[in-house]
Amino acid sequence: MIVAVGLLIALTIHEFAHAWTADKLGDPTPRYQGRVTLNPRAHLDPLGTIALFLTGFGWGKPVQFDPYNLQNPLRDTALIALAGPASNMILAGVLALVLNSGVISVEWLAISLFQILIINVTLAIFNLVPVHPLDGSKVLLAILPRQIALEYDEIMHKYGMIILLLLIFPWSGASPVSQLVIPIRNFVVSLLV
Repeated sequence: MIVAVGLLIALTIHEFAHAWTADKLGDPTPRYQGRVTLNPRAHLDPLGTIALFLTGFGWGKPVQFDPYNLQNPLRDTALIALAGPASNMILAGVLALVLNSGVISVEWLAISLFQILIINVTLAIFNLVPVHPLDGSKVLLAILPRQIALEYDEIMHKYGMIILLLLIFPWSGASPVSQLVIPIRNFVVSLLV
């Protein structure tokens, strides 16, 4: 249950950060859609929520924004994309401060906060994988040379979901993406706590 609650918190903060950043960068679309809020209901995807509670893995409703409202669409899209993972890392940092301070003396609460910290670090790293529709693909587009970025974007829009599913599927006990994400997550968590 704590995993589902932790994921709900992490997804809400993540999607809120995307919406807030887009709003601050000049696009009112998320505000008009009621997404600049920490109310989890605004960010829940029906299928993603069901999957979250049934499997412990789920997703939020992606924040929509209009790049034509942004002053520098390529850069600002990357900043909006980075805001989600950054918010999860900030939350993980705050939880690490609380856990390291020793103020939590109740064991189940400390364990729960530690699990939520791990969930946030995992979500941040996972979302930085440069495969569409993950945030990392938008960040990579902003730093690639223009022609390569256009070709990459075309490939990702055609095959990104297929590639992502292949990365998530556990082929021989563990999924390829978990073999990438888990060592990085463990390293980051060891630095935090």
